[in-house]
Amino acid sequence: MGGGPSRLGLPRLLMVVALVLLALCGFGVHGRNHIHKKPHGGGGGGGRQHRGGGTVVSSPAVPPADEQTQPPGIVPSDPAIPAQPEQCVFDVRAFGAVGDGTTDDTEAFRAAWRAACAVESAVISVPSDGTFTITTTTFTGPCKPGLVFQVDGVLMPPDGPDCWPPSDNRRQWLVFSNLDGLTLRGAGTIEGNGEGWWNLPCKPHRGPNGSTLRGPCDSPTLVRFFMSRNLVVEGLRVENSPEFHFRFDGCSDVRVDGLSIRSPANSPNTDGIHVENTQRVAIYNSMISNGDDCISIGTGSYDVDIQNVSCGPGHGISIGSLGVHNSQACVANVTVRNAVIRNSDNGLRIKTWQGGMGSVSGINFDTVSMENVRNCIIIDQYYCLDKRCMNQSTAVHVTDVSYANVRGSYDVRAAPIHFACSDTVPCTNITMSEVELLPFSGELVDDPFCWSAYGLQQTPTIPPIYCLQDGLPDSLLDNPDLRCR
Repeated sequence: MGGGPSRLGLPRLLMVVALVLLALCGFGVHGRNHIHKKPHGGGGGGGRQHRGGGTVVSSPAVPPADEQTQPPGIVPSDPAIPAQPEQCVFDVRAFGAVGDGTTDDTEAFRAAWRAACAVESAVISVPSDGTFTITTTTFTGPCKPGLVFQVDGVLMPPDGPDCWPPSDNRRQWLVFSNLDGLTLRGAGTIEGNGEGWWNLPCKPHRGPNGSTLRGPCDSPTLVRFFMSRNLVVEGLRVENSPEFHFRFDGCSDVRVDGLSIRSPANSPNTDGIHVENTQRVAIYNSMISNGDDCISIGTGSYDVDIQNVSCGPGHGISIGSLGVHNSQACVANVTVRNAVIRNSDNGLRIKTWQGGMGSVSGINFDTVSMENVRNCIIIDQYYCLDKRCMNQSTAVHVTDVSYANVRGSYDVRAAPIHFACSDTVPCTNITMSEVELLPFSGELVDDPFCWSAYGLQQTPTIPPIYCLQDGLPDSLLDNPDLRCR
């Protein structure tokens, strides 16, 4: 029989290849599953071997050379298509997590993180059939590239302040710090168990007879990213946070996509997504309903792109508050496009304290739909929590703000457009185009409010904006307090 020697050599070759792959995948590591993705154009078949507590899914056998075909458009002289990197999966149950909703699984998650952090293209898996409780934890880098935190089950903190460990930080729960390239994703839920925190007596409207008791009132942010870059957060359901749901501090190159964030309308300080000192941020395709700002943008934030976001109930999309305690605040290049805001106290808001410095510039609101919003468009340079703030002569400069294709309905308890700007640092270069706001119910309120606001009505608006002033005030020329960067 012709060709005998070559046919006998093929099984040996495949065995050598398989042994090399198994060695590279690191057999004998407890709790680590290695998934080899199919190569481009791969067929069916393939074997599964078990050893040392891990699972290895091997690649399908390579067909003989005379049976191989090239993909369309590929000739034999083309470079080989690079193989996809293998993913090593670290199931938290393999590290001792129980997932029964009551057992403290913190140490198992920390152990899984340590193991996954040291491996390239690792996945920490929170399985879909469990409810996992962990206490305050900081997941710290640097880690190997390609780390994924996959939440398909339920992940939650202890149930309220009475169950919070006394030694734990009461200002934050999950913190991801000093990371490059982390992805937090999944089809599961991060449940905040926030009701006990909302009812603390120092929260707004929680004191006797509707009063607010003074004193410390720390509540944890649910998920915080700190000093990290190249972050992706996608697909999760996040609800009932004690305070902010997500917070990005000192980060860069962030993509948030496809989130569902939900808390009751009366839950205090439960901002959906807060961005501060963070650059190059994309927030897309998400639904947010809560008791405070849908998205809030703090100082040091640049190049923020928000698209296809639905907000409400809540306090709308806010830039600020900025300039508190006479501080400098700088925000630039923020775009909100194709957004929907429903049943909210505010729609598109910029809020600054008197006495601040710096500027807010390059803000574009384009194609925003409003439904039953109390203050649809608002700039407030007199922001004050208790209305007892002193008048001051400096302010954060608000300039180059564009409103285009903003349409919908407003709650007639307030004027739909409100520009309250500083006497000494007026708002400048406000442009209005295709703005049409009608009452949700009741009589038309056709008296927008303007104070020290300069700009241009590019097209007729509803209601008409006759109160914008022309030009640029002399008081803003060569003012060093208004400079940023």
